[in-house]
Amino acid sequence: MEKVIQGDCLNILSTFESESIDLIYLDPPFFTNRVQKLKTRDGSKEFSYDDIWKNHEEYAKFLFDRLTELKRVLKSNGSIFVHCDKNSTHIVKALLDNIFGLKQFQSEIIWYYKRWSNSKKGLLPSHQTIYFYSKTKDFKFKTIYNDYSETTNIDQILQKRVRNKDGKTVYAKDKNGNIINSDIKKGVPLNDVWEIPYLNPKAKERVGYPTQKPILLLERIIDIASDEGDVILDPFCGSGTTLIAGKLNNRDVIGIDKSEEAIKLTKSRLNNPIKSESNLLKKGKKTYQNVSDLVEKLLHDIDYVPVQRNSGIDAILKKTYQDGPILVRIQKENETIEEAIKSLAKAVITKNSKKSFLIRTNDIKSLFELDTKNSKIEIINSPSYGLKRVLNHANLIS
Repeated sequence: MEKVIQGDCLNILSTFESESIDLIYLDPPFFTNRVQKLKTRDGSKEFSYDDIWKNHEEYAKFLFDRLTELKRVLKSNGSIFVHCDKNSTHIVKALLDNIFGLKQFQSEIIWYYKRWSNSKKGLLPSHQTIYFYSKTKDFKFKTIYNDYSETTNIDQILQKRVRNKDGKTVYAKDKNGNIINSDIKKGVPLNDVWEIPYLNPKAKERVGYPTQKPILLLERIIDIASDEGDVILDPFCGSGTTLIAGKLNNRDVIGIDKSEEAIKLTKSRLNNPIKSESNLLKKGKKTYQNVSDLVEKLLHDIDYVPVQRNSGIDAILKKTYQDGPILVRIQKENETIEEAIKSLAKAVITKNSKKSFLIRTNDIKSLFELDTKNSKIEIINSPSYGLKRVLNHANLIS
């Protein structure tokens, strides 16, 4: 379902049934007290809207009336995300606390991005705020996991953590005082600071609307707070980004806007959705990374966690074996096989690993014969397909 309606959302919402919407996102006027204007890339069209108010009270009344209606149409397990900038955050937060209740406040999401340099005196503005409220405590939410930080200590990944009687997070131990290893490593839950690139002037999805947001930002909101087939509403749809993101992710979408030009633009984009990809989000940051490109090359199709700042291990698999971590080391360019085994063997002991793998990359041998037998270390003489075959045979990956 795709509905795009022209008019004041306050009037349009009065025709909606109560509790008929699963998720609401709105990017209302920001109380900047100026007319927002922007031309399309080819200069053929200019989009604009008034963002001028007499005072704070007039702006607050405008939002209060519409947020009250939005609460009415939102389902009991639904959520609302309200986008604002520095000019309106204090007003929006107070209104949401009043209408939805402070107990239904879930997160203050900071959308962080890098933009062009600041020409005026002061700090460069590089974030906007999105307030996340639910209608009740029983709201839809899907946890998304990110990769571990490059500076994360390996023991924090490998060892299970619990809260003690004082509420402090500590490493879990069994009755004999031994550290308990964690289960499958999911990663780190998504936090409330989202680094998503701002649309650059040459982005294919940019249409020239003054407050256009990247589809990637709206997709993240849709992903964590709704299911396929849910109804998503944007009462200030502008260029239609929320609706595009919803359509691309199999949601039903409804958009409302007073501007005839905005409605035409939204319908046009729905007929031909274009989404720009982000290399930053695809590749991630390499600031602290010291694992070689060879690790990524050899393990690219295996579910693993890269290990930073550790001389004995290059990676650990996300699955465990006999309640212990599965360690992986890749033989270095000028390292003998005996040296590689020795380094990995130390890690096997300290990390209590019952199964580990050494990927052999050369035939350099030591001058002296050394004991390299270790039942907990398996040497793989071929790259990733060989390791994958061994892991499949041992039922260590699916």
